[in-house]
Amino acid sequence: MPAKPPVLLNTSTQMLLDLGAAIRARRKQLGVSVVQAAAAAGMSRITWHRVEKGEASVTIGAYANAAQAVGLQLQVAAPVTTKQASMAGVIPALIKVDAYPQLRALAWQLPADHMLTAREAWAIYDRNQRHLDLPAMNAAERELLTALQQGMGHHDK
Repeated sequence: MPAKPPVLLNTSTQMLLDLGAAIRARRKQLGVSVVQAAAAAGMSRITWHRVEKGEASVTIGAYANAAQAVGLQLQVAAPVTTKQASMAGVIPALIKVDAYPQLRALAWQLPADHMLTAREAWAIYDRNQRHLDLPAMNAAERELLTALQQGMGHHDK
């Protein structure tokens, strides 16, 4: 008889759903099939589907292997409390181009709903730094740029 999946708190459930969605979005962005991704991660197609669905019965090792297979990395971070109003310094796993006006202008050729990895977004900002209008940049994009700069680059902006 298979073991029952562990009972999770709502935040843990949402975290797994978000993680599975990020892995799925990245796989689709790369144009990789489930079969190819599962083979790269060393797991069955069925386990890969369970990862993308955010199921609690899947081991953390399987989530880590799946993330690595699509170029993502799992990291441990302190929990966000209600007192932490700002996400300053946090680099999102996937960055929606349209959420940041200057990134949208720099990556004009990408589709409206396109998602970039942090590394891809940093490469665009870094490569086009002479075109950035820092005084006109909104606070959210400024925070993203600062986090990317601190996490991936060493150039002054």
